[in-house]
Amino acid sequence: MRIGFTLPQFGELAHHPQHAARFARQAEALGADSLWVGDRLLAPVDPKVGYAGTDVIPPEFRAVLDPFALLATAAAATERVQLGTNVINAPWYAPALLARSFTSIDLLSAGRLLVGLGTGWSPEEYETTGIPMDERGRRLDECLDVLTAWWTQNPVEHRGEHWTVPASHIDLKPAARPRPPVYLGAFAPAALTRAARRADGWLPIAPVGRKYAGTDSIAALAQNLAGLRETVEREGRDPARFDAILRVNPDDDASVEDIATTITRAEGEAGVEHCFVELSYLAKEADQALDLAQRVLERARAS
Repeated sequence: MRIGFTLPQFGELAHHPQHAARFARQAEALGADSLWVGDRLLAPVDPKVGYAGTDVIPPEFRAVLDPFALLATAAAATERVQLGTNVINAPWYAPALLARSFTSIDLLSAGRLLVGLGTGWSPEEYETTGIPMDERGRRLDECLDVLTAWWTQNPVEHRGEHWTVPASHIDLKPAARPRPPVYLGAFAPAALTRAARRADGWLPIAPVGRKYAGTDSIAALAQNLAGLRETVEREGRDPARFDAILRVNPDDDASVEDIATTITRAEGEAGVEHCFVELSYLAKEADQALDLAQRVLERARAS
């Protein structure tokens, strides 16, 4: 099992960006396999849609560092760990700008980038970015088209429903060949079908904590991943090459034992070989986050 952690991006951790590079270096030295960022823009006062099925937005989302700046910092500070996005809300961005940022980070890290994309869930964030939320699925599909062309063709040209790229010389390509692996966060049926048809893998979530005690997220994960791989096969693709990277999302009352048990079960029962732990709800500063990461690694790998 490869085990990663989120970079200090949200909440109290975001108020101390001077520790981001140190966190990345030390997490790598502790044995972390990957480091991750997310993509939140704002925390509405009166949200139309809350987070993860609730009516509220977590206070941690009130302070957010830019994911691309943080990944570039981690790329420069590390040598081995993979660097992932879970997820970048692709419809918010012009695909050419997204392609330039991803290509730059992949080159800075010598091919260690894992591209995770999604569509988000906040109407207010779509309102703020000026993108119609009801177009998010079509925009994600078109974004995938542009990214593939940008990374694998030269010259590059695209003329679609939402964006145009005039025929252009794009000489700079990612270090990862033929391109960085692309994962999709998906839960709705149409989104899962898109992942099976177009992605290299899926980005599921396993919540951990007292309020989730009545649910078995790992049993659901195993069932959903098996079904998704069946869809991958129906799409004419090799299900054995379809990957999954699990986000372990502990609440503020989750213990190291809870987290380690979730990781162990994900490997044993669902066959997941890579996961990462969200640290934003459990740590207030970098040293606390590093201590938590060390204890999770020790406990999970002792199982």
